[in-house]
Amino acid sequence: MARTTPGGTGVQATAAGAVGAGAKHRLVCVDRLLATLVHLRHGATHDVLACWFDVDRSTITRAIGEVRPLLAARGCTIAAGIRLRTLAEVIDHLGASGQTGIIDGTEIRVRRPAAGRKDREKFISGKNKQNAVKAMVLTDASGRLLFCSPAQPASCADITHARELGLVKHLTGGPALEILADAGYQGLGAQTGGRVVTPPHRKFKKNPPEWYEEIYEHQRKAHSSRRIRVEHGIAHLKNWRALARHHGRRDHMSDTIQAIAGLLSHQQTATRRPNEPQ
Repeated sequence: MARTTPGGTGVQATAAGAVGAGAKHRLVCVDRLLATLVHLRHGATHDVLACWFDVDRSTITRAIGEVRPLLAARGCTIAAGIRLRTLAEVIDHLGASGQTGIIDGTEIRVRRPAAGRKDREKFISGKNKQNAVKAMVLTDASGRLLFCSPAQPASCADITHARELGLVKHLTGGPALEILADAGYQGLGAQTGGRVVTPPHRKFKKNPPEWYEEIYEHQRKAHSSRRIRVEHGIAHLKNWRALARHHGRRDHMSDTIQAIAGLLSHQQTATRRPNEPQ
């Protein structure tokens, strides 16, 4: 398609959709990656990054919008050159290595949807009474990140989110392994043949005997101490400013969460001691 440049005499011919068509990048690849990493790690705004790199704000927005999905698609690193991208791959890895997995849901605060939106109430968390999105995090017994799901509105229950991700399908008839979970996932144990282990049910809700209360507290604390590592993994995720509280578009949350999980897992793998299991 021919296009005459304003104020010029020549005609620039550009085929629509041709390779190399469109505006050229003013930032080299390394700078685009660096701008995205600074934005995710420290929460620097696009305006600040534009000043740092001496470009227009739209250039930074374009660069982050292109690099962030690429980082999210990398998956979580478990060894040099080996990454896990789907929940099915994580389940197979845990079964083959004989490791215990730990799952938990985490919420990230987001901006309140505009008034009049049909799905406005979906983002209100029933637990924290705030506008948020939710993701399911899966780590191994040492707290290393193995999987982080795409974001869902916070009104979705933890157990419903796990079912929608296909956890029951992947565990039923799959490898024999143990997945530790909190009380929000009670009911998955019966559906997965005991592969999902949750805290014990309280049999006496009123006036429990002293002997039962002592046994129940012992079992609950023992289970909690085993699954505390996933809380540490989530805490490391929240150290990234982009997940402390998200001020951008909610549409970008899935890519943001999974990109940070992939970067953090790569760091955990790089700093792992040689004698630690893969």
